[in-house]
Amino acid sequence: MGPLLLGIRIPNFVRKGTTMNNTSKTDLKELGLYLGFIIGKHFSRIEHLHYGYWKDNLEVDISNLRKAQDAYVDLILSHIPAEVQSILDVGCGAGKFTKKLVDNGYQADGVSPNPYLLEHIKANLSDQSELFHCCYENVQTHKTYDLILFSESFQYVVLEQALNKSLQLLNEGGYLLICDFFQKDVEGKSPIGGGHRLSKFYQTMESSPFKLILDLDITQETAPSLEIVNDLMMGVIHPIWKVLANYMQHHFQTFSRGFSWVYRKKIAKIHRKYFSQATNSKNFAHFKSYHLLVYQKV
Repeated sequence: MGPLLLGIRIPNFVRKGTTMNNTSKTDLKELGLYLGFIIGKHFSRIEHLHYGYWKDNLEVDISNLRKAQDAYVDLILSHIPAEVQSILDVGCGAGKFTKKLVDNGYQADGVSPNPYLLEHIKANLSDQSELFHCCYENVQTHKTYDLILFSESFQYVVLEQALNKSLQLLNEGGYLLICDFFQKDVEGKSPIGGGHRLSKFYQTMESSPFKLILDLDITQETAPSLEIVNDLMMGVIHPIWKVLANYMQHHFQTFSRGFSWVYRKKIAKIHRKYFSQATNSKNFAHFKSYHLLVYQKV
């Protein structure tokens, strides 16, 4: 599942050079997911690595995040076509959603390349489920499925490659269920990363052998999750950052000055991106569009 700590990415300035290869980027992303899982599990007992679905006037507070995430799970379950029996959960997070699918009577397998979450996934999955510990495009199996689920994992796949792989793994008449956010065609630069461009996605799907069954825009119901992120950044991460910075300046002055000078641009970028309070629901709703989509293979 998707980008937790709810969309926060690990700052990558503590490394040599100015570029990062794809392997390093992937490793940082997976580490970020793991850290988000550990923090969320400890402080709010959350079990999933995705945004919440805030409905019925549920107060936007970290104490209600688990309820919002459970509502998100229920939303997806309610839109699985009735004839579906087997599901491949792509980007299965810590395995809780895959387990939930099994508990609801589905034969469900998971896909995850994340080495940090591997122990948690194995603990959650029973012998009934198979785990493909690789990227989705590299899944090798003779199995086919009635439905392939992308719950906040679609933004990480290469669009055309993922569709081709899905055609191989789906039974005739099988379904794609995508629940994720996309980039909107609006002016300005989003402070919140991630997501395929929505217009390109629609264009690609129109020329693919998939028929649109459902397109449900849930941007307004998921956007409040960003307020949890903002509160966490400003109430927890930023104070820790300042304390550490002050400690380094007082006790390791030479090193601190040198470090601050060498990485001044990256540090400034971190302040703009994470400590400017720009990661909020208003900006999310302006730059992103969150959809629950169901497509059928034709």
